[in-house]
Amino acid sequence: MAGRAHKFGDNINTDEIIPGRYLNTTDRAELARHCMEDAAPEFTGKVKPGDVIVGGVNFGCGSSREHAPVAIKAAGCSCVVAESFARIFYRNAINTGLPIFECPQAVKAIDQGDEIEVEVATGTIRDLTTGETFKSLPFPQAMRDIIDAGGLMEYVKRGG
Repeated sequence: MAGRAHKFGDNINTDEIIPGRYLNTTDRAELARHCMEDAAPEFTGKVKPGDVIVGGVNFGCGSSREHAPVAIKAAGCSCVVAESFARIFYRNAINTGLPIFECPQAVKAIDQGDEIEVEVATGTIRDLTTGETFKSLPFPQAMRDIIDAGGLMEYVKRGG
């Protein structure tokens, strides 16, 4: 996974990731058009496939909203790196196949627009702009299998 960093602060909640006014749809393209709309209105005009969201503490706090990781993934982001995640967002991200990595050191060092590369299997995060490398705990194999399948539903459909 590789792309530009889109950096956000602490306590980005699920309503900022995908505002409640768009929860009447499950259309991924529609959710992608409104991803991060209230946190950064220019986000969808700048995000490119493979880009990485970098967040602070408690990313994804707020309501239990599966739409939030779906919107991030549908917008083209390959993963999210944050200092920490709200537990319900963490689980929803895995269930929808969105890789997420907790790494406070990386978040502090990465700047908006830096080129980032992330290896899911090892949890290695590289800031290609600065040459720095960081380590997040890798996912256990069972969780990687769910992510690799594209989420829990696809994993189950495949007989997992």
